Amino acid sequence: MKAITRKRGLTGLVLVGASTLMLAGCAAPPAATSTSGASGGGGDTDYLACMVSDEGSFNDNSFNEAAKDGLDKAESELGIKTTALESSSTEDFGPNLQQLVDANCDVIFAVGFNFSDGSLETIAKDNPDSHFVWIDGYDLGTDNVKPIQYAMDQSSYLAGYLAASYSTTKVLGTYGGLDIPAVDVFMQGFYYGAKAFETDSGTPVTVLGAPVDGPGTFTDPATNFGDTAGAASITQSQLDAGADVIFPVAGGLFASSAQVITDSGKQAVILGVDKDIAVTSPELAPLVLTSVEKRMTQAVFDVIDGLAGGDDFSIEPYTGTLENDGTALSDFGAFDSKVSAETKAKLEELKAGIIDGSIVPVPAS
Repeated sequence: MKAITRKRGLTGLVLVGASTLMLAGCAAPPAATSTSGASGGGGDTDYLACMVSDEGSFNDNSFNEAAKDGLDKAESELGIKTTALESSSTEDFGPNLQQLVDANCDVIFAVGFNFSDGSLETIAKDNPDSHFVWIDGYDLGTDNVKPIQYAMDQSSYLAGYLAASYSTTKVLGTYGGLDIPAVDVFMQGFYYGAKAFETDSGTPVTVLGAPVDGPGTFTDPATNFGDTAGAASITQSQLDAGADVIFPVAGGLFASSAQVITDSGKQAVILGVDKDIAVTSPELAPLVLTSVEKRMTQAVFDVIDGLAGGDDFSIEPYTGTLENDGTALSDFGAFDSKVSAETKAKLEELKAGIIDGSIVPVPAS
């Protein structure tokens, strides 16, 4: 199917908290913030790319923000128009998606696996001429939904090996913000990477909280990745159990873990996810060993760049891997001198093995 260009009655707005806009179906429309696009882009400047966030804010310094950065990059560099709607809960997904369909967006990004609640599938089937891209999604059996997927077990495996090598206690901790495959895969890769170090070194490594031998450790799912008290409690418990490296796979809740570590006075560090949190939250850089990046910004930009430039819409998945740089570890920043040359060389060796298929980060269950 070709990308469709339409006349629009609503373009270039950024809306927040859409659930409040849909009450009783009769509320007055909100004031619109126009973003007409930058000059000098290479795409169709009448092209409208749109996005609905997962639960939470586009300012989460993590998952939602990384996706939104790709939308902003496309607006700035391609000169297109954009619209972004935030979701305070999963109940906002359907109304937000429908609002963007009604705005005649050329492509609509749904950010996060949580759109598996049925909202995206329903809207896509009801609007076959609209094009959707689903980050952390899968094939819905329609011809208008393209998944963007990530092999996060690959980079998380490297993070687990690094963490085990760096740790002095050889006790690591991890927890998730929600027990879903897109979160679990980070934690599982981390576990098996740490266990690879255990095999290589002959030194036992304990990984707390990973959903491998048991159910795993997660914050309260009802809080939309906002369970700061739960994150703090889990972090304290893992510190008390001897962990000196903690891997929160829970959006912006890494800040809660960092605060607990600071308050405890213990010599412990954290690993970030999705973005390089040592850069996005520089005040935490002294505690960030590395981050496991899900490079959504580039994926979103690349998809828009192709479509705005005239490419046919395709439901073939985009998959971010170590090989195509769709996922990777961040630079070690303040910890670069504390990561041995031997460990750095080993990480490169492991990366090559994952790429050539000789290393499988998470064994099939």
